[in-house]
Amino acid sequence: MAASIKTNHLRKVYGSCIAVDDLTTDFYAGQVVALLGENGAGKSTLLNMMVGFLKPTSGEVLINGDNIAVNPEKVKKEIGFLPEGSPLYEDMKVSDFLSYMAELKGVEKNQVLQAIKLANLADVVECQIETLSKGFRRRVGFAVSLLGNSPIMILDEPTDGLDPNQKAHLLGLISDMGKEKTIIISTHLLDEAQAIAGRIMVMHKGIIKIDGDVESILRRTRTISLESAFIKLTR
Repeated sequence: MAASIKTNHLRKVYGSCIAVDDLTTDFYAGQVVALLGENGAGKSTLLNMMVGFLKPTSGEVLINGDNIAVNPEKVKKEIGFLPEGSPLYEDMKVSDFLSYMAELKGVEKNQVLQAIKLANLADVVECQIETLSKGFRRRVGFAVSLLGNSPIMILDEPTDGLDPNQKAHLLGLISDMGKEKTIIISTHLLDEAQAIAGRIMVMHKGIIKIDGDVESILRRTRTISLESAFIKLTR
């Protein structure tokens, strides 16, 4: 099976700080990958390079064989992206904002209705975004990532601000979509990663310290829990 995302010697440097250091790896369809790491580990930098929002210092990202730096418009249509603290036009109604984003993406209006349904936004669809709680704003951002039904989804802290019921709903949805799509989520919640991800990557100071399923990570780190493995790898 060909990789849907391939990174080759991907590196990002800010002055003397190495945010991502020589990452070469593949991601495949039908796979939910959790990217774990403490604050400042380089997770958001990596995701932003994967979607073409940030130019790498060196290396490349291939999306279904296309270099994102060479064909950005084509490649970005294949990715649904939820950035950390996703920007929203706060003076717009939810419905108007999603319709506007759908128009920018060139997708049909029925996809807006589907995104509203999947993100559980029906009760606030006519509310201005500035009046919404943090959890609802996060769900609006998630709804935007659903527009276009992209085969790849990259989600940076997707459950940030959600209450337990909202979180359970969203994680179940991600798990279901991950049966066919390539999904990468960045999170600092170990239980969340363990619940939905078949593959876990632990990042520390710009380096992927370990990559595998929970069982293999525990075996290789000689630990008894993902938490103890994480602490051992990142201290």
